[in-house]
Amino acid sequence: MPANNVQKEDIIQQQILQAAQQLFQKHGYQKVTMDDVAKAVGKGRSSLYYYYKNKDEVFDAVMDAEISDIIAEITRMVEQATTTEEKLRAFALTKAKLSRKRKTFFDALESGMSSDEISQYAHKKLNIKKKIRKEEIVLLTPVFVQGAKKGATPTLDPKERESIIFVFTSSLRGLQREFMLDNNYTRMEPAIDMLVRMTMLAIEQ
Repeated sequence: MPANNVQKEDIIQQQILQAAQQLFQKHGYQKVTMDDVAKAVGKGRSSLYYYYKNKDEVFDAVMDAEISDIIAEITRMVEQATTTEEKLRAFALTKAKLSRKRKTFFDALESGMSSDEISQYAHKKLNIKKKIRKEEIVLLTPVFVQGAKKGATPTLDPKERESIIFVFTSSLRGLQREFMLDNNYTRMEPAIDMLVRMTMLAIEQ
């Protein structure tokens, strides 16, 4: 396929995903149809089936794009930091900020769902969380490896490093849930600073 055709295909797919994302956020996952998405991009429904077999595939693609955007922004902020401690702090603060920013989108997806539909959607959310966790490991592992290569932090056994990443990211998710319950984030940054210091102590002991 010629390069200009490939580029055109990519643009159309981006338009479909942007339209679907906006519709999901406005009406919830359950109420949006393939006809709605087709109308939003100014194409016939049959045209959408060239790119995606059904709404589930569109949804999965929208979620993959969301995850990619989140990880790309976190990676950018982490790479701007210098030390291991600064990189961990950048990771945590950026992830917390983006989670708050996208909360309305993820909440809106459940709008209008019955209890059975919410149960089915819970399985999708679980897959999304698993994807994000895998990406977090890929992002954070080099932070510890590079710190050790520079002599700034001890060299960790792979299993020990994996455990520290697990505890760090799980603790961060726990903090986010706690502050979301009260919808009050004034103590979020000090809590993240403490989590980062505790993680550094675990690395250096």
